[in-house]
Amino acid sequence: MSVNPSGDIAWVTISTALVMLMTPALGFFYGGLVRRKNIAYTIAQCFAIFAVVSLVWALWGYSLAFGPSNNGYIGNLDKVLLNNVGVTTVLPVQYNAPGITELLYFAFEMMFAAITPALIVGAFAERIKFRSLLIFIVLWSTFVYAPIAHWVWSPNGWLGIKGLGAIDFAGGTVVHVSAGLSAFAAAIVVGPRMNREKIESKPSNVPFVILGAALLWFGWFGFNAGSALQANALAVSAFVVTNLSAAAATVSWMAMDTLIKGKPSATGIAIGAVVGLVAITPASGYVTPTSAIIIGLIAGVLSNLVSTWRVRTRLDDTLDVFACHGVGGIWGSIATGLFATTAVNSTGANGLFYGNPNQLLVQSEAVLVVIAFAFVVTFVLLKIVNVFSKLRVTPEEEEKGLDLSECGEEAYNPSDTAS
Repeated sequence: MSVNPSGDIAWVTISTALVMLMTPALGFFYGGLVRRKNIAYTIAQCFAIFAVVSLVWALWGYSLAFGPSNNGYIGNLDKVLLNNVGVTTVLPVQYNAPGITELLYFAFEMMFAAITPALIVGAFAERIKFRSLLIFIVLWSTFVYAPIAHWVWSPNGWLGIKGLGAIDFAGGTVVHVSAGLSAFAAAIVVGPRMNREKIESKPSNVPFVILGAALLWFGWFGFNAGSALQANALAVSAFVVTNLSAAAATVSWMAMDTLIKGKPSATGIAIGAVVGLVAITPASGYVTPTSAIIIGLIAGVLSNLVSTWRVRTRLDDTLDVFACHGVGGIWGSIATGLFATTAVNSTGANGLFYGNPNQLLVQSEAVLVVIAFAFVVTFVLLKIVNVFSKLRVTPEEEEKGLDLSECGEEAYNPSDTAS
């Protein structure tokens, strides 16, 4: 039993609030990157997704992800509408969280379920219909996120520690690989923006980008350290390595920008930090500080290179969701198979560099499964949605800007900015 259940409850409750902040923070991060005529709509998308997914998670999503299952592929409907999830219901012992209740665990996981589909928004920014987006988000949360969460995080999930043996402390495969590859599929299905080659690629509001990144960094401490589910030494370790990886990726991204473009940008510095946070997420509860620095340094280089390559292709992943979250998540999940050590977390596993080469193989297999599943199912879901509700706004609406065409309001009052 936990030696301090009240402390555990307090810590996980605070972490839940920190992770909640990350979805509107993502809105500011994305909002600053898009063109001025789409800022308000981009932020509103993230806010609306949080509300919609919160309801989906309570109605059936949590049950599908964490309800009992006989095969490890999907939970049953025992916990629909939070049935059997009482205020004092304790988590099964397999969760290694004796100090918190299941209702608190539901709330904590709800924040992960909400921000994950919001990440995808960046792939088709500036051209997606609001109604179609919300339909897609409901379907994606149900048919992509919930199954993957069950596979990896449910005590009897077939990919997790009790199944294939993959480890994912806070969401490398569940959150970032799934969202990154779904974004890749979404960019293909929705297609590029009109006159993409003529669009000014510079962010419209750099302070928003930095504000969003700063709040994401802050919230990520709850994301990773909160995933210890206890106020203990493991939470402290996850907190420290989270910060170090983000710092390392910030530095390596700056270095890459200097080599490629001649100087670092404020936007690049913010993006580099997010990449480092993404990469350390799966490993945060399993690796040492030194390993975290290495993971972050490599993540900044890899994501920067992929982002630079993507710009030269016809793929219009508007805000580089694949380069940041897909590549960062893939590298972080594989790096877990290299650097994980039971000296940090006895409930985890040793990686290649600690005498267990099989863990690298297991992590790679899990990544490949999630890549294939997320890409294919997302592709199919978007095609289906498009039949019943067109995904794209009209060319006229896209030209006008989605702030006006989808929200009927602008981020800035023209009369206030005339000067």
